[in-house]
Amino acid sequence: MSAFIETERLTLRPWQAPDAPHALAIYGAPSVTRWLVPALASLGTSAAMRSTLLRWRDEDENSSGCAGHWAVETREDAELVGGLSLQYAPPGGESLTIAWVLAPSSWGNGYAAEAGDALIRWALHEQGETEVFAIVQPDNARAAATAERIGMEWVTELGYLQQGRYQVYRIRHGDLAYRE
Repeated sequence: MSAFIETERLTLRPWQAPDAPHALAIYGAPSVTRWLVPALASLGTSAAMRSTLLRWRDEDENSSGCAGHWAVETREDAELVGGLSLQYAPPGGESLTIAWVLAPSSWGNGYAAEAGDALIRWALHEQGETEVFAIVQPDNARAAATAERIGMEWVTELGYLQQGRYQVYRIRHGDLAYRE
């Protein structure tokens, strides 16, 4: 199950079914959906989002292919501002990947980097992972900048996959020492 993680301004917590309308507002925003994989880009109703949140909860509890899905809310007023996940790629593989999504109204506040940094530290320190990857579409400048702010370094391009080309960023446990 996804752990509760707190940062100075944010709480990362497991998704709950009542989050569906707020999650849909985030994952359904056109400026967000353009970067989502096709399975998430097709969510169009609160019921579909609720079903996805329940599936994520089941994955968190029962799957070795997923380390967790988190809702991101502000500590000050518990406003839901985004979501993060840690999943193994390919499914069942050994490469742990982080993904983040923020409500467009929350862009520019540093929330993605703050939450991503906390989640990576949790994975490396608490879960014993040795490295975490981010897979970013090359024209997603915001995601690439966030990966770099977290301390991730570009390592390669995956070439053309089903959904297009992707840039791969990585941070290793040893990289954290240089930033602390």
